[in-house]
Amino acid sequence: MKELKIEATIENLSKVFKFLQESLDTCDAPSKVKRQIKLCVEEIYMNITHYAYNPETGMAKIGVDVIGGENQERVVISFVDEGKPYDPLAKQDPDLELSLDDRPIGGLGIYLVKTTMDSVAYEHKDGQNVLTIEKDLDKENK
Repeated sequence: MKELKIEATIENLSKVFKFLQESLDTCDAPSKVKRQIKLCVEEIYMNITHYAYNPETGMAKIGVDVIGGENQERVVISFVDEGKPYDPLAKQDPDLELSLDDRPIGGLGIYLVKTTMDSVAYEHKDGQNVLTIEKDLDKENK
């Protein structure tokens, strides 16, 4: 597993993207899947920068692992921070039937992650928030 440990600031998002791109270059994923993964990584990383340590800053560790064989690979990405304990998966999904005026602010980003990724899991372990996302890379449907 490749890992990046970085100060969780908005300014470091480009470094996160560079690390992600280098990690995804090792697999033969369709561009659409890579874009989906990038969007989800951005959402989760930005949530860490805005909420985990607010108003201070702290470190985030991002791990990327490509697992699998010739016809099927899976990308596993983990996000670890020592910020405030928070399970984003415990929040109720937004009611998309409501108008924008009636819908509460927030929640769409993690909903996007949950509906785009094949697996999303959270745990608070040893004083750390650990959020793991997984995406299957179906090479035969490029």
